Amino acid sequence: MIDAVRRLREKTSAGIMDCKVALKEANGEIEKAIEILRKKGKATASKKSSRTTKEGSIVSYIHMNHKIGVLLELNCETDFVARNDEYKKLGKDLSMQIAASRPIFVKKEDVPESLIKKEKEVLEEQIASKEKDKKKPKEVLDKILEGKLDKFFEDVCLWEQPFIKDPKTKIKDLVEQQVATLGENINIRRFVRYELGEEL
Repeated sequence: MIDAVRRLREKTSAGIMDCKVALKEANGEIEKAIEILRKKGKATASKKSSRTTKEGSIVSYIHMNHKIGVLLELNCETDFVARNDEYKKLGKDLSMQIAASRPIFVKKEDVPESLIKKEKEVLEEQIASKEKDKKKPKEVLDKILEGKLDKFFEDVCLWEQPFIKDPKTKIKDLVEQQVATLGENINIRRFVRYELGEEL
């Protein structure tokens, strides 16, 4: 049991008591316990999401080739959490994600309606031009469009992207896990990604 708790803590950064309870609930199965902790983390995160985040830090990251750089404003509720190693690690992971995956916006809500409308039109044209899709019922075509739009949001929104270190985890899940672990609301406010020679 002690070894299982240790392994679960390494994978999730959750507290000892939370790990023990999750393992008991999962009958000792690590993967099931991870899922239980994730669900609890989401519940905790949604409770805390309305709390004000006026503290935090500006995180900078320069990729090893010195040709890509990121500045990220990551907010939390207290200066105490802003100095926490887990919080700093989250900031670094998010900056590396931005450098590697080139998001443009933080969340879906940040994407201008005009851009979504334009993307929908392009995708609808793509679907209409495929012979195999022309005979499909409207509800099936709507599902195809929805799937393609989800992929678009995944490309342009940091929050929706699979985490580069663990593609099974989305960035929003990663942040929610840290909210549950650190006990404070955490907010990705804004970021800038620079690439040498961009738009020259």
